[in-house]
Amino acid sequence: MARYTDAKCRLCRREGLKLFLKGERCNTEKCALERRAYPPGQHGQGRFKRSDYGVQLREKQKVRRAYGLLEKQFRLYFKKAERMKGVTGENLLSLLESRLDNVVYRTGFAASRSEARQVVRHRHIMVDGRIVNIPSFQVKPGSVISLRDKSKNHGRVTVCAEAPLREPPQWLEVDRKEFKATMVSGPAREDIDLQVQESLIVELYSK
Repeated sequence: MARYTDAKCRLCRREGLKLFLKGERCNTEKCALERRAYPPGQHGQGRFKRSDYGVQLREKQKVRRAYGLLEKQFRLYFKKAERMKGVTGENLLSLLESRLDNVVYRTGFAASRSEARQVVRHRHIMVDGRIVNIPSFQVKPGSVISLRDKSKNHGRVTVCAEAPLREPPQWLEVDRKEFKATMVSGPAREDIDLQVQESLIVELYSK
């Protein structure tokens, strides 16, 4: 499947927001946004005024890039969110948070969503006792996410699991010693720490 393979730090600089695409590096002085807090490119430090469309586009790009999706994938999630009951913008974020690669990232078994995606693709993750290697798999409340027994000694996973605890969201119960997590409820908007105005995304796609 197609995916973004260019420099990730450019994306954070373009959006003017830490998207935590490179794991722990984003919390150090090496973070590109800390060193160059302006958009990349020749005209990155120039003055410009954004139109309403430009503001809406930037909000959409923040979310899309944070979760590592291409435009077609993101639009499909939006259409699904529209068909659900409730607020479309909140539904959209809840669907994205419920992706298996994001849940693995939230548990702390991977340093970034891209690393979590790789962990899933390499068949290290089980959902309710069955191996799932599809990053976009939708995890449902009550599901138990765990590592395969063979993967509990995997070097990178062990490093992440033993790293300083990253506080899991309210909708996840994490047992790091057992390499296991339970999704106790659906992700609520107040539990999603991404700084974005999802209503602007709805306005963008409603035109």
